[in-house]
Amino acid sequence: MAGWFELTTNDRGQYSFVLKAGNGEVILKSEQYESKAAAQNGIASVQKNSPDDKRYDRREATDGRSYFNLKAGNHQIIGTSQMYKTVAARDNGVESVKTNGATTTVKVPG
Repeated sequence: MAGWFELTTNDRGQYSFVLKAGNGEVILKSEQYESKAAAQNGIASVQKNSPDDKRYDRREATDGRSYFNLKAGNHQIIGTSQMYKTVAARDNGVESVKTNGATTTVKVPG
């Protein structure tokens, strides 16, 4: 099963999205957006940039765990991964975003 985006709103009316892999696991989280249109633009940016390996900023947290940011061409962060215990697990996460990030399926829970 292919991955999908989930677009949600919080109690303050802000929008955000997550990218889920085919198994339902969250593989990328966005920032909070003030409008639905801005969040949809963020999704479009993931769709455009996720196949490009140069768009991934692979990082290590101070506690030794690994994570990554997906960045747009202007170097702005589009989404952030979960924290991974190993570099190999993080790199698998990058590959999952590359595989699933181009999906056009957007779900709105409710």
